[in-house]
Amino acid sequence: MRYTTVIFDMDGTLLNTLDDLVDGVNHMMDQYGYPRKTREEVRGALGNGARYLMSHLLPQGEDHPRFEQILQEYGAYYQAHCQIKTRPYDGIPEVLKALKEAGVKMAIVSNKGDGAVKELNRQYFSQYIHTAVGEKPGIRRKPCPDSVLEALRLLDGDLQKALYVGDSEVDYETASNGKMACALVSWGFRDRSFLENFSSDYLVDQPEELRRIVLEDGK
Repeated sequence: MRYTTVIFDMDGTLLNTLDDLVDGVNHMMDQYGYPRKTREEVRGALGNGARYLMSHLLPQGEDHPRFEQILQEYGAYYQAHCQIKTRPYDGIPEVLKALKEAGVKMAIVSNKGDGAVKELNRQYFSQYIHTAVGEKPGIRRKPCPDSVLEALRLLDGDLQKALYVGDSEVDYETASNGKMACALVSWGFRDRSFLENFSSDYLVDQPEELRRIVLEDGK
């Protein structure tokens, strides 16, 4: 194998969570009487966690007098409604199965809250992945490398043979900060033309390509 450990971003990489995120944002806009946001507006603000998302979409951002309250309400609403439209991207379960059968160590890291990350992993990927790390005290959000390094520690993984897989500039910076090889996928929350601006080791258009990259089997 070329890589013995693979660390995956969650949203936009393994799971298509966009529609549930859009619904969560627009629920808050409706609650407070603000114009609803489009899918593209929400998509463009994803990748840095809920605080970044709401600060970029809410009028006045973090200067809004009720920002902390709205952020807390959004988090609670999203956690309760995060599995309505969310689904794994086509081909992802098959790739995870193949990597597990080959003995590859795998983990998920995300800027979501640690509880939500573990719950979504349990729901969708627990037969393949047993380690999931989200934002929590002592674990700085990406692009800081804390969550990636914590996942590697839990897996007893070799940094020199580890691959980080994500879908955004945040993921590219995370891999760089963690000194890991990086694959960026084009089916997530950023367009391929945007991802081409970054010097990732791989730019991937189909999940099956990930299996070939990791296992280096040429098939």
